[in-house]
Amino acid sequence: MVDKSRLGQVLLLKKIITQETLEKALERQKKEGASGRKLGVILADDFGVDHHVVFSTIAEIYAFRSITIIPSKLEASKIKSTREILSKINENLKKELLFNYVLPFQIQVGVTNVLIVLATDVTHQVIEKIPQQTEFKKIEIVYCPKNSLDELLTLITPQKNEFLDILNESTSTIMDDESESEFDERAIDEEINKSLLVNLFEGCLIEAVRRKASDIHIIPNKKNNVEFHFRIDSMLVMWHRQEHTSPEAMCAVVKDRTTGVDRFERDTAQDGFAQRMIDGHLIRFRVSIVPLMSSELDRRFESVVIRVIDDRNVVTELRSLGLQTQAESDLFRALSFSRGMVLVTGPTGSGKSTTLMAALYQVINSTKNVLTVEDPVEYVIKGARQLKIGGKMTFEGAIRAILRHDPDIVLVGEIRDKQTAEIAVKLSNTGHLTLSTLHTNDAPSTVSRLFKMGIEPFLLAGCLNIILAQRLIRKLCAFCKRPLNPEKYQAALEFGLTQEDLDQGKVFEDNPDGCKKCNNGYKGRTSVCEALYFSPEVRRIVMDSSTDIDEDKIRQVAESQGMLSMKQSGIHRIRDGITTIEEIIYCTSED
Repeated sequence: MVDKSRLGQVLLLKKIITQETLEKALERQKKEGASGRKLGVILADDFGVDHHVVFSTIAEIYAFRSITIIPSKLEASKIKSTREILSKINENLKKELLFNYVLPFQIQVGVTNVLIVLATDVTHQVIEKIPQQTEFKKIEIVYCPKNSLDELLTLITPQKNEFLDILNESTSTIMDDESESEFDERAIDEEINKSLLVNLFEGCLIEAVRRKASDIHIIPNKKNNVEFHFRIDSMLVMWHRQEHTSPEAMCAVVKDRTTGVDRFERDTAQDGFAQRMIDGHLIRFRVSIVPLMSSELDRRFESVVIRVIDDRNVVTELRSLGLQTQAESDLFRALSFSRGMVLVTGPTGSGKSTTLMAALYQVINSTKNVLTVEDPVEYVIKGARQLKIGGKMTFEGAIRAILRHDPDIVLVGEIRDKQTAEIAVKLSNTGHLTLSTLHTNDAPSTVSRLFKMGIEPFLLAGCLNIILAQRLIRKLCAFCKRPLNPEKYQAALEFGLTQEDLDQGKVFEDNPDGCKKCNNGYKGRTSVCEALYFSPEVRRIVMDSSTDIDEDKIRQVAESQGMLSMKQSGIHRIRDGITTIEEIIYCTSED
């Protein structure tokens, strides 16, 4: 099988991938069949292999030339000529080309004119449609790195948000400043009908997806003012403040365009959902609405938080999470057993679900019956049977039903109480691999938490394979990060870094002003974690516990066997130039 892959062989010779990675990627390609993804796409998307390395290698194998363009230095005349070329291509084909990072770029004048086509994948089949469906019959395909082409596409064909365009072009006001302070339903209806609030809401959803926000917050601010915030890389960022708008009317628009909520209910919390096609992808939104207390007693304010659920962000390859060596090795080992429990812990927003999904995809295959119980279900998991909570099916009832449904692998979205803990432990002790999450601060305290829930030490010692406690940290922008200011050296030494780290220039800090490619000096997130693998020594400590769990002893033994504490994990991230001292202090302060 391996010999059939020329790309795989070249990447092996260059030591870019291992034999194991190649075999797994080829196996996945075989499962997807003839209509599935190419090997290069699987390696980049699922196994975290650098996209540029993979696709530049493909270009090299097929003898295509390569080019790197700096969009900021591109002449206005060239941008104009590229737009003219695109205007000669029908809209459907143009969308298909650009979506697949294929850009008809420039015409090379000669005896016969040749269209230069930039592509991140020079073998993509959509390229064949250019001579077939356009006036450009002679083309030359040139490889261009994805990040460079992405910037170029943004410059030449910026994405439009038709809803916000309508708002910007409109001369209408969203609300009259002199409106009555107390609103009845008819007044709210009249305001919505004469305003552009629907466009504002729909435009907000589109912008949140494009900016890769995880959540949207719509917050009433004073009498006639509404604020929109996006959560990007863990931080809330103001996106828009809408003046002269009643919060009641804005909330009514959200409710009207959300399934599962009652527009006229303002005294209790409500949960609903919505879905939209955005840039060719189906995006789901989970909507939470809660009533608020206000100093304006005649008003009925509510807060809206919308979770953006984009299946494109699901991590399906465990190695692409970027776990540190020991933690990754221990997690793979824990998942290799046919029974036992894998627990991912941490506070809300620490990436537990992302890690759990990647772990589950690691063990899913056609020979296993994989069942999940989540409330709510966020992502559709290929190869798993996901139990639907609602109506007569409660969370606890679903977990009980699993026991009678012949499972091999079970994912319990969250261990909430003694009842769910007991069932999860029972599953893991009766020959099922069980994955779940729990809200605890670190790995050793998770054992204590389960013990205090009423789970006997001998059951814990027998069922737990690994506990992975994690936090999410912001990553420094690779383009504008700068070496640590010498004035901060003493604080760095006190935190645990060495003089050698500082002398070698391994420690960086953020640029508060940021750059065009980041958010105030940061771009993206990664994790710090401690992975408590249940070795025989750790199991013995838990087994010997009677009235209490000795967390310090567990930690001492685990660290002697290679486990990094949360702080140590963070120091490694600092030394790798990934994040800042301040970021690690913030996320590990309670430790």
